[in-house]
Amino acid sequence: MRINRLILVGFFLVLAGAVLPFLILMGVLESTFFWNFLAFVTSVVGVFLGILGSAMYVGQKRREDDWR
Repeated sequence: MRINRLILVGFFLVLAGAVLPFLILMGVLESTFFWNFLAFVTSVVGVFLGILGSAMYVGQKRREDDWR
């Protein structure tokens, strides 16, 4: 998977992890274990993918700079 896509997917997962609790709070979604767990998991996975994508981006740029 390309680094840009990895960071973008991570961003949207973190965004979903923030929107889901807001929808639960507003009463659009019922507060169940499934929705709460899904919000938590999407947030954690999104942060993980964002950090992983950022680390891969920095590593790639360092290799390009070392090559020159």
